[in-house]
Amino acid sequence: MRLVFAGTPEVALPSLARLVSSRHEVVAVLTRPDSRVGRGRRVSRSPVATFADEAGIPVLQFPTLRDGTAVSDLADLRPDVCPVVAYGALVPAPCLAVPTHGWVNLHFSLLPAWRGAAPVQHAIWHGDDLTGATTFLLEEGLDTGPVLGTMTEPIHPTDTAGELLGRLSRSGAELLMATIDAIDSGAAAPVPQPAEGVSFAPKITSDDARVRWDQPALAVDRQIRACTPAPGAWSTFRDLRVKLGPVSVPRPDGTDGPPPAPGALVPGGRDRWLVGTGSGAVVLGQVQPPGKRMMPVADWLRGLRPSDGEMFL
Repeated sequence: MRLVFAGTPEVALPSLARLVSSRHEVVAVLTRPDSRVGRGRRVSRSPVATFADEAGIPVLQFPTLRDGTAVSDLADLRPDVCPVVAYGALVPAPCLAVPTHGWVNLHFSLLPAWRGAAPVQHAIWHGDDLTGATTFLLEEGLDTGPVLGTMTEPIHPTDTAGELLGRLSRSGAELLMATIDAIDSGAAAPVPQPAEGVSFAPKITSDDARVRWDQPALAVDRQIRACTPAPGAWSTFRDLRVKLGPVSVPRPDGTDGPPPAPGALVPGGRDRWLVGTGSGAVVLGQVQPPGKRMMPVADWLRGLRPSDGEMFL
């Protein structure tokens, strides 16, 4: 079949690579326009565009899909299917109608759970034990189309969003490949999503990623892991914004004494530092002060010489 692949970030690359190596023909990729990044405002290609450039695949980039140019350019390619992995924009009805067999989206949740832009982050933040990926036919609603296939993936107690998304991107590529093959053979059987179990996963902003130390320790742990690596969990210390890596929740050791106040920094032994939460303390791991790299918390604090009980806010 003739495929036009739509995707933008690195997480889409395993699927694109799998399709390129298959018996199907990827005739073009559709990705978001180049953007300017960094202090020098350097023009940056998306990971999908870079992959396509190196593979000699034509690249389509439209500021919007809501004009005649996008529709006509897609129609000229005569795609049978448009596979989608994290393209980054909604596809309007005129474009949805172009491919013979529709647009097949790979979404990193078990739909109808966690519809939206950040399903993996929300699954970790809310303490889910199991997630997965779903292939479904795109329609104008947000992740509402009929399901073509699913696979499951356990969420480990220490998983960050980046680690879990990496696993899902690799296993999801095989699910997408199997779905495309099923469409080609006529074996695909779309199943409407149930009305029950719907939840939503909007994009997590930098403001959302500010650590709420008054929450229970497990909630703080989940929030930080859900925001790692992006947008990055953070807090302020001595009025400086500090990015935080994953923490650990120590088991009760049977000692007496009041727990530290939420946000209070206290020593916890050799090169070990604790921060109070709404239910005990968590052990800090790595931190990234402004303008510096990630480093062990003990290395950072060695030069600061904090007082016992100084606060993260």
